[in-house]
Amino acid sequence: MAEAILYGIAQTIIENLGSMAFAEIGSVWGVKDEFEKLKDTVSAVQAVLLDAEEQQGKSHRVKHWIMKLRDAVYDADDLLTEFYTEDMRQRVMGGDQMAKRVRTSFTTFFSSSNQLAFRHDMAKKITSVRERFDAIANDMNKFQFIVHPLQTGVLTREREQTYSFVCEEEVIGREEDKKAIMDLLFDYDVQENVSFISIVGIGGLGKTTLAQYVYNDEKVNNYFELHMWVCVSDVFDVQKIAEKIIKCAIGLKLENLEMEQAQNELRKTLNQKKYLLVLDDVWNEDEEKWYNLKRLLMGGSKGSKVVITTRTKLVAEITSTISPYYLQGLSKNQSWSLFKQMAFRKRQEMINPNLEAIGMDIVHKCCGVPLAIKAIGRILYFKKTEDEWLYIKNKELTNVTQEENNSSILSILKLSYDHLPSHLKCCFAYCSLFPKDHEISKLTLINLWIAQGFISSSNEKLHMEDVANEYCMDLLWRSFFQEAREDSFGNTISFKMHDLIHDLAQSISRVECTYIDSNIENVNENVCHLSVASVGVLEKDLS
Repeated sequence: MAEAILYGIAQTIIENLGSMAFAEIGSVWGVKDEFEKLKDTVSAVQAVLLDAEEQQGKSHRVKHWIMKLRDAVYDADDLLTEFYTEDMRQRVMGGDQMAKRVRTSFTTFFSSSNQLAFRHDMAKKITSVRERFDAIANDMNKFQFIVHPLQTGVLTREREQTYSFVCEEEVIGREEDKKAIMDLLFDYDVQENVSFISIVGIGGLGKTTLAQYVYNDEKVNNYFELHMWVCVSDVFDVQKIAEKIIKCAIGLKLENLEMEQAQNELRKTLNQKKYLLVLDDVWNEDEEKWYNLKRLLMGGSKGSKVVITTRTKLVAEITSTISPYYLQGLSKNQSWSLFKQMAFRKRQEMINPNLEAIGMDIVHKCCGVPLAIKAIGRILYFKKTEDEWLYIKNKELTNVTQEENNSSILSILKLSYDHLPSHLKCCFAYCSLFPKDHEISKLTLINLWIAQGFISSSNEKLHMEDVANEYCMDLLWRSFFQEAREDSFGNTISFKMHDLIHDLAQSISRVECTYIDSNIENVNENVCHLSVASVGVLEKDLS
């Protein structure tokens, strides 16, 4: 699945070789024919890459072919960058008067003989790369890959002025769950001042959504003196969690605290206050680590509550002082209501009864898991005919069951990814470089995509930033991004990824991209994009 990024880089190579700039470079350097041949071969190989991606799971030979292609694509991209850089350097040195004076001190290096040797070397390199691609293309014919048409630009569709991601804020079918959790929050008949409540359920079931639903209720806001929300996720670092709680409580981030200072400040912040703290997405199963944090939270006044969301029963057993709340899937009617929001256009009163029957069967396969229902609904939004809906139902949609390891949910999300346009696949896969629960700045992401060459458009009048913005909104609309934050003018400025969606991105980009935090023990030697949680992580001995 890492071929999403590979596909994007291949597209960049094709566009570069077809540009006026490289046509001129090819003529000046005497490699125009090599550029043309390379462009044709890369285009032919790219056309079957999506099919090769689907087949590699069943064939080691295809997987090996893709790895050879991967190395060749990156080498070609580096070589074209080298050509462009050298051409620009010569233009600057030849055109700028100051540069001309500076150049006189480098006459030896830039002598005609050296330049001829350099050109000869570069010509040999481009020939070598082209021959590698020819060999890869010859091997390609052995596999009988299916050619996929090139998808570029932004997919157009009918839609309202606003995106339907707004509907994700409307919680469907969780009123009874909300009431049950609120009853636990308002329960004053408890032994300890601070009680711990766990919400347990598989990934994608809506634990975080339910917690937010409760957290933002007006009665809850009035009942508690302090309200704090901390996403814990994979790394259970007591000091970092303490610092996040303090920041949430007082609105200020205290820098460079020692553990002793952090625990003193936290105890002082919570002392004799009735507080509500949500610890979202907890994975830690180490009792000692949990009790180290719990001791710091016990200073609140009677009635204080800590709500924990988790996927595992063991975490609930370790953390809860009362019986955990096990969240169930949506009912049949609730699931259908959510599905209709995702799969059909707004104000569409008449739904084809045949599509409705197929849709009901599809919803049944989702077992009430909201994230799966949203993902499938967004795929079907673009499908108009009964045959297309039946194909998704009978050929592509694996049955979803509520397994502990979420593998079946990921299979549905993978299906949603498979139906993305190719230009969005590489952009989404690249997002695995962000840590879980990170608030992704849209502007930062747009600039990163542009720098990587992932943004393209057949319309020359469109700025790359505008195209990239549409890519962002498309992924948001398809529920790959969520929790969008807007500025005062209603423009989206940031968003997050659900942790299962993040898991999907990591599985897709497993070779290309790696995010390094304190949990990682080794790094694949073939990784091309690296993101580091902190400088301290680099001090580890990674193999």
